[in-house]
Amino acid sequence: MNQIEKYYNKFNEDKRLSTRHGIVEFTVSMAFLHEYIDTAPCKIIDIGAGTGKYSIALANEGHDVTAVELVKKNLSVLKQNNSTVKAFQGNALNLKKFKDETFDITIMFGPMYHLFTTEDKVQALREAKRVTKKGGYIFVAYLLADYALIRHGIMDNNIRKSINNGKIDCNYNIITNPDDLYSYVRQPQIDEYNTLANLKRACIFSPDGATDYIRQSINKLSDQDFEYFLNYQLNNATRPDLLGASSHVVDVLEKE
Repeated sequence: MNQIEKYYNKFNEDKRLSTRHGIVEFTVSMAFLHEYIDTAPCKIIDIGAGTGKYSIALANEGHDVTAVELVKKNLSVLKQNNSTVKAFQGNALNLKKFKDETFDITIMFGPMYHLFTTEDKVQALREAKRVTKKGGYIFVAYLLADYALIRHGIMDNNIRKSINNGKIDCNYNIITNPDDLYSYVRQPQIDEYNTLANLKRACIFSPDGATDYIRQSINKLSDQDFEYFLNYQLNNATRPDLLGASSHVVDVLEKE
């Protein structure tokens, strides 16, 4: 059992997206997916689908959805929902069971979190590109380095320790390896991956903005005030001046 499986066997992904900060992430992500999904039913692949929150929601809208998930526990939860989603075990680096240009929309909301080399990230993008139809879109999520520094370095009081053990370099980049579980990047790195994979950006947005920093505050909001905050994030998700310190971003790429 690898590091990722050990982690997700203990982690409740379904519960995460049911909390208020998870609701923000899910709602904003679905809003952007709807901008690029045709109203007519289309073919969608969800790579790193977790327990199927997005897959099932899209299938319930009438789309033909295929889910690929590495972790057996997550895959089992997904299948128990008795949806129309076709679910398979697999990973983002090798999608050989799927033919070229099969899907209108490709979603990768999890894989880049756990890929640590440029080569692996670009390979995942190339595989996603291969199975996506020309004119289709690929949604790719990344965890951001400055969020990790602020949240885990400053707020959790680990900054000095992280610098001393080489996890933060002299330019305050986050240095990670597979033992750390998560990989953190900045937008120039994302741009590099796109260039190497020959993919064009349609837009880039933050599903949650500052939500993760202020969990306790949004949990105290009334339902009406929470709706105001949710609408704030929906209306500001693409603002360049707010993207960098978000916990993660989603890159929307077009296959030309």
